[in-house]
Amino acid sequence: MAAKELLKKYGQEQLLSQYNKLSDEKKAKLLDEILTLDFAQIEELYKRIDQKVDFTNSKIEPIGYTDKNTMNEEKLKHYEEIGVQNIKSGKLAVVTMAGGQGTRLGHSGPKGTYDIGLDSHKSIFEILCDTLKRAQQKYGVYVVWYIMTSRENNEATVKFFESHDYFGYPKDKVIFFKQGELPMVDINGKILIGEDGLIKQAADGHGGIFLSMQKNGIVYDMKTRGIEWVFIGGVDNVLVNMVDSTLLGIAIDKKVLAAGKSVVKAGPHEKVGVFCKRNGKPSVVEYSEISKEMAEAKKEDGELVYGESHILCNLFSVKAIEEISKNKLPYHSAFKKAKYLDKEGNLVTSDKPNAYKFEAFLFDAFETLDDIAILRVKREEEFAPVKNAEGVDSPDTARKLYKEFHKIK
Repeated sequence: MAAKELLKKYGQEQLLSQYNKLSDEKKAKLLDEILTLDFAQIEELYKRIDQKVDFTNSKIEPIGYTDKNTMNEEKLKHYEEIGVQNIKSGKLAVVTMAGGQGTRLGHSGPKGTYDIGLDSHKSIFEILCDTLKRAQQKYGVYVVWYIMTSRENNEATVKFFESHDYFGYPKDKVIFFKQGELPMVDINGKILIGEDGLIKQAADGHGGIFLSMQKNGIVYDMKTRGIEWVFIGGVDNVLVNMVDSTLLGIAIDKKVLAAGKSVVKAGPHEKVGVFCKRNGKPSVVEYSEISKEMAEAKKEDGELVYGESHILCNLFSVKAIEEISKNKLPYHSAFKKAKYLDKEGNLVTSDKPNAYKFEAFLFDAFETLDDIAILRVKREEEFAPVKNAEGVDSPDTARKLYKEFHKIK
């Protein structure tokens, strides 16, 4: 049996321990998973779990940006005209990364189906759809909306859209595709068996989006529709401005292949990644990787040297997405809690992290490009994330920002 030989070669024989208990359909699926899995890649990722990002040999510098709110009117008008022309020509699409569940919010469904507590009881998905409907009224075109789900929540997400009649948005302008996954491993590098007897997989991070778009035929679909630019954002920002003529205009005018929005860090130690230049290339340093000195460094005017927060509001040309998807971005390991079956078939649960998942970060793609454009925007106008059940970035804070922005009493 080819699967047995393969598992023996990589010391992963435990994956067949539940084989005889599975249905014929699941047996076939498990064998297919084993035969198509890149075991050498998983082995290599496990070897690197203790590697931390090392900046000692990197030249880190601040990155230039354009502030939307201090730009002169002539410049703003110039960028907006370019952007509007391209939006009206149908050259912009948006992608919402919506593969997560609302578990941290105490919600059992996909995060996008969560009600943040508005009087209208609109879900996050409907709030995002409202921004696209406003863009349609403004520009006269329905921007194509691609939604990246996960194996875990795809069915529930599609059903939610169907049961709400796509919130009045044309069904042919909403396309779903699934995020990629990678196996989870235990502390000894053994691939875990999920509760279903199959390989335990976890989403491969927002950086996996480029590969997922290529594998699922999304890039091809975009090209056939004449789409040249794609705004990529997360599902949890209820103030996200996905159809932004200024951002698009700046990217086209500066002849760059990508652009990102930033907001000024709330303080030196806010838990956000910051834009910078690393060895001359655009980059983002994660909050967990930034040194105290770097985080607290200030310019003469008192502003932080590294103060441009990456808020996961990025624009990529379809050309750039094609190129990025040809080469896998680096994977980072995260130590997480996981439920799995041991080789005797017993369910293992833990109240502390017990397994590794591997994920790519979208902003690592910036380092493959020569330059990107950064547009600084106001936090209160464009950034109201829903991440935590209470406190910072919670439904309460997002709802308050949303109501203030939309002047809802």
